[in-house]
Amino acid sequence: MTVSDEPERLLVVTLSNIGDVVMTTPVLETLAARYPGTPIDIVGDQRSSGVLGGAPWLGEVFHRDKRGGLAAQLALVRRLRRRRYALAVDLRTPVIPYLLRARRRLAKHARRGRGPHAVEEHFAIIEPLVGEQPVPPCRLHVDAAAVQRITPALAILPAAARWLALAPGANWPGKCWPAPSFRALAEQVGAAFDGIVVLGSAADGAAAAVLAGLAQPCVDLTGQTDLAAAAAVLAQAAAFVGNDSGLGHMAAALDVPTVTVFGPGEPERYRPWGRRTALALAPAGDLTRLDAAQVAGVLLTLLERD
Repeated sequence: MTVSDEPERLLVVTLSNIGDVVMTTPVLETLAARYPGTPIDIVGDQRSSGVLGGAPWLGEVFHRDKRGGLAAQLALVRRLRRRRYALAVDLRTPVIPYLLRARRRLAKHARRGRGPHAVEEHFAIIEPLVGEQPVPPCRLHVDAAAVQRITPALAILPAAARWLALAPGANWPGKCWPAPSFRALAEQVGAAFDGIVVLGSAADGAAAAVLAGLAQPCVDLTGQTDLAAAAAVLAQAAAFVGNDSGLGHMAAALDVPTVTVFGPGEPERYRPWGRRTALALAPAGDLTRLDAAQVAGVLLTLLERD
């Protein structure tokens, strides 16, 4: 098949971290609606791009080799130039679309969009194509195969019950609310839930302290899920509470009531973007001063509102 014979496709260059990729999904979903049935190829990091698995519009995923230097970047561009695109969108840099075979190109620019949030910044990049319109919620799609893989690990939890998902880890310790505080939260809201699931990487190391002695059935899945399986778990949860991390963005994008605990950081720019979200802000950014009762109140208020 020659380049000219290939079906029409789109290309989107996404960002690096899991939360950043989730915050580009309003762009991806809007493009999928504008070009129905057209595959969207993705350029992204090997791990974080996995959060897009299960999307019906997903085409080929090209992985960046950040450690490969200029040679790896040039090799990636050569691969991408083998395909002709109807549209190439770069949400990361102002460069790649202009090196490719594309009828139309849109790239990151200095304008930060119509608001302070990163989602608004990303969406502003495609406004020349779609016009000014409300930014939709972030959205993830659950992979049916991932649901089957993770179901046996959840067998201890009551079926068709209300689970609370907790994520006590983050990408650096300064963002982590202390594990005993997560445990105190679970105790205080225990009557509202029938089971507890803890998610995160194996390096988080807080699950045992969070779950010790809790009355509800509990499952520790830290280090046991890839992104697709984590999404399959989160989609079944009745609520999520976690630190400022990618899992909170995933929960919100799955339309799960989500409370994000913020200490240091920029919540106005990086809070999860969705209709069922709330923040628990630490006094003066000091997570050791954030009381479990305050977070419990935020969570229960969100559930009542919902």
